[in-house]
Amino acid sequence: MYDMSTRKRALTLVAQGRSLNSVSQELGVSRFSIRSWRERIEPLRGVVRSCPRCQGIPGSPEAPAAYAYLLGLYLGDGCISLSRREVYTMRIVLDNAWPGVIDECEAAMRSVRPDNSVCRVKKQGCVAVTGSSKHWPCLFPEHGPGKKHERRIILEPWQQAIVDAHPWEFIRGLIHSDGCRITNWTTRIVAGERKRYEYPRYFFTNVSADIRQLYTDTLDKLGVEWTQCRRNGNAFNISVARKPSVALLDTHVGPKH
Repeated sequence: MYDMSTRKRALTLVAQGRSLNSVSQELGVSRFSIRSWRERIEPLRGVVRSCPRCQGIPGSPEAPAAYAYLLGLYLGDGCISLSRREVYTMRIVLDNAWPGVIDECEAAMRSVRPDNSVCRVKKQGCVAVTGSSKHWPCLFPEHGPGKKHERRIILEPWQQAIVDAHPWEFIRGLIHSDGCRITNWTTRIVAGERKRYEYPRYFFTNVSADIRQLYTDTLDKLGVEWTQCRRNGNAFNISVARKPSVALLDTHVGPKH
């Protein structure tokens, strides 16, 4: 057990931008303990962590894997708005049919901004996972006026570095927001007889060409083969249907749950 002063000291050092390893070595406290104190739903009073992007030397979020997943969700089904209290609110709207995705979204939002409130707002047929913070625009510079598909969506170099380090988390976030895994079917003539053939397929659909490009660029780096499909004349759909590529997505993403 560690006393309160040690816990406050550890969290204060982390808030100043120190790594978990360096704080652990200096105070003789395990990294697991520091992480558990940092990720508590109700942090210790008097300990306020600054935004990693607002420091003198900007840094990356301390939970990069969670950030990559949340970034994918935000680009698909998220928005950021400014309230009357000059606090920004992030909302990720998710279908009630996928409670596991809702749980993962809330956990990721808490990990990225553990000192800020996160809640679920029930709507007809869906849930809006909502978090309040003054620093959402710092962490998600893609925020801006209007719809995402009507403005350029380009990752900052520090965001791209996180996606490159955690590509599957980013892909999972995109698919969990604007993608699906379905069982497709077709027919073939076998020995003179027409037979039904079923196969799994992943779809990702987004109106923004920039967001689709981020998705396909990441798939290319992961060795996943994809094709662009048209629906009603619009090239909004990215399909993954080849068996080895579907197997990769099944391993790292899988059906929504």
